Amino acid sequence: MCQACGSSSPRWMGRCPGCDSFNTMIEETIAAERPRAASASGSTGPVRLESVQRDAALERVSTGIIEVDRVLGGGLVPGALILLGGDPGIGKSTLMLQVATLMSRDGPVLYATAEESALQTRLRAERLGGNTHDLYLLDGTDLTAYEEALASRPWRAVVVDSLQTVSDPDLESAPGSVSQVREVAARLMRVAKSASIPIFLIGHVNKEGSIAGPRVVEHLVDVVLMFEGDRQHLFRMLRGVKNRFGPTNELGLFHMAHEGLVAVEDPSRALLAERPRGAPGSAVAAVLEGSRPMLVEVQALVSRASGIPRRVVTGIDSAQAALVLAVLERHGGQRLHDKDVYIKVTGGVEVEDPAVDLACALAVVSSRTGVPIPDDWVLAGELGLTGEVRRAPRMAERLREAAQLGAGRALVPFSGKAPLAVLPVWRIGDAIRALGPGGSKGMEEPADDDTS
Repeated sequence: MCQACGSSSPRWMGRCPGCDSFNTMIEETIAAERPRAASASGSTGPVRLESVQRDAALERVSTGIIEVDRVLGGGLVPGALILLGGDPGIGKSTLMLQVATLMSRDGPVLYATAEESALQTRLRAERLGGNTHDLYLLDGTDLTAYEEALASRPWRAVVVDSLQTVSDPDLESAPGSVSQVREVAARLMRVAKSASIPIFLIGHVNKEGSIAGPRVVEHLVDVVLMFEGDRQHLFRMLRGVKNRFGPTNELGLFHMAHEGLVAVEDPSRALLAERPRGAPGSAVAAVLEGSRPMLVEVQALVSRASGIPRRVVTGIDSAQAALVLAVLERHGGQRLHDKDVYIKVTGGVEVEDPAVDLACALAVVSSRTGVPIPDDWVLAGELGLTGEVRRAPRMAERLREAAQLGAGRALVPFSGKAPLAVLPVWRIGDAIRALGPGGSKGMEEPADDDTS
């Protein structure tokens, strides 16, 4: 069985026929089929939607951390199975231990640790502080022991750290294999649904950055969260990838402190706190992450290439940055084919909003020409391949966030009422000319035969 995608083959193969990965096929013993389990919901057949009764006990409960509640869509839904992934050492266990500690104030919470001993977990809990009176620990890797512990009392929440280290002793395959991961997730899901216990599963990630194990695990759970960030930076991001109970792509921001992870309730102000004033190559972008508008700083550095020109991008997709540079070359009159270009979103933040295009473009132009972008400018807009600047969704909310942080002018494709001065830009050339004579240097269109 392939340990990356779950595909099976009757013999060993060097390359998986399902996902084309090399050296991922591992021999596993197929266990004897077990009697079919009863439905977790106890349903006996189709029922009318209007006849389904809403249980008041299934209302959302708070995790005690406002940023986690935001990403979950307003709190925990009883019976939800939540998968949390992230790079090693990024802070997954720390975040989950903080959630377990805070939720134990209102009822018993079980923290099942299969990677660390109970003593190691207690030492970390003491460092984080907080009341742990109703927090219970369970160490070990036996799935049967986990099921017995879950049935011992009505838990307010359960944390399993981690999914790849728990195993079913009746299966001969190694912990973390496809069979074990699938079986562990399925049996914990049945417990969560039947007992209405929210269960957090901490999952490892592979070298590609996705959660290790077969993709069927992500389809099985109700919520998939990714904990992102650079360990060398202060900020960490909790991003919702899948959520059956709320919106996806929500973002929660934290910063690492001695007492653990601290929620950042005003991310725009925190991300712009160290922005240099009057420096060429620095621009402020109004982006939208989930339902939250926030401001981020985009920096660019353009220098003469000593060999093959380099393109180094941090914080946005490299293909998106390549598109911005191509539009600047073709429709903005900027000669970049012989330049090294470096683009970075400061603070270790990953931005997926295409409205960051305009800020990236002007930051590159500002660095190339040496003309600084005014400190009170904010930019938002997506670049099209023909040089147009396209309007971003929920522009009024972006501009309202910018006005609250003291922005004086917005360069956006927008002509409605706004809480600050707006300079409408509909073409990339309009934005470049707004920088002044220095910024519009080289604005002539390239010749028709110069398409490289």
